[in-house]
Amino acid sequence: MRSRLLAALVSVLLAVSACGAPPPAPGKIKLGFSAWPGWMPWQVAKERGFFKINGVDVDLRYFDSYTDSLTALSTGAIDANSQTLNDTIASASSGGRQKIVLVNDTSTGNDQIIARDGITRVADLKGKKVAVEPGTVDHYLLLLALNRAKLHQGDVQLVSTLTDSAAAAFAAGHVDAVGAFAPHTSIALSRPGSGPVTSSADFPTSIPDLLVARADLARSRPDLVQRLVNTWFETLAWIERNPDEAIEIMARGAGVATVAYRAYQPGTTFLTKQENQSFFGTKSLQQRAGQVADFMVDAGLIPARPSLDGLFDDQFVNAL
Repeated sequence: MRSRLLAALVSVLLAVSACGAPPPAPGKIKLGFSAWPGWMPWQVAKERGFFKINGVDVDLRYFDSYTDSLTALSTGAIDANSQTLNDTIASASSGGRQKIVLVNDTSTGNDQIIARDGITRVADLKGKKVAVEPGTVDHYLLLLALNRAKLHQGDVQLVSTLTDSAAAAFAAGHVDAVGAFAPHTSIALSRPGSGPVTSSADFPTSIPDLLVARADLARSRPDLVQRLVNTWFETLAWIERNPDEAIEIMARGAGVATVAYRAYQPGTTFLTKQENQSFFGTKSLQQRAGQVADFMVDAGLIPARPSLDGLFDDQFVNAL
């Protein structure tokens, strides 16, 4: 089977060199994403036709609830999803068979713990009500911050709710602090006097955002996954050349004003092709995953460290 796939890929390359464009590929990829700035380029790819240009038929599915996208991938309702490293490890601990095929970005400030007026540091959260979606990226950020402040989860009153509801509850004054990612941070910060007490900028490289595919798709149809990865980098190149038009598309997709979306830009750092290759090739991603897994076990987010063997698939970024 592998030799047939290699032969098929060679045929594709020959066809591309002969006619200047990839031939259409049979099959459709159901791709999930949520309102995180690092994943909104997928909306640009759809509206500008980059999926079609790369010969891949994509059913792009937007999830209001990020958690629902995780469930959709783990149950096979979608073929690939945009999700964080810690959430991918959580899926692996539950028996999920997935492959990390691309690092979209690292969070450099757009994940935040936001507190009310009078709370200016993480240590001040002791005994306070903190709304967060359990088990997801900003719960992880909260635990990282508490750990650095020599506090534990039990030192705060954790209010479990979905991220959008958590941001709204904080804005309405029902809790003292909230863990949220952009664009939900804009809702939280509408509360007068509020501000972030910590963010992902304080934990560099701790929150990589990924393209994760079902393991059986990466194995049986690597050509489709490759076209998806190619599309991502072509889209980023177009965004760099057309920043104003791109921001309009992404802001509209995220449901925020363009001025608000521009403010998110420093908080998300996109990785280049070369940085992706280095991230995989130097084992930096694998090492980070091991550290994240150990922390998640210690924090009680997962029962035991899962095997990470086979989770990382660098063939697609190396083929760019």
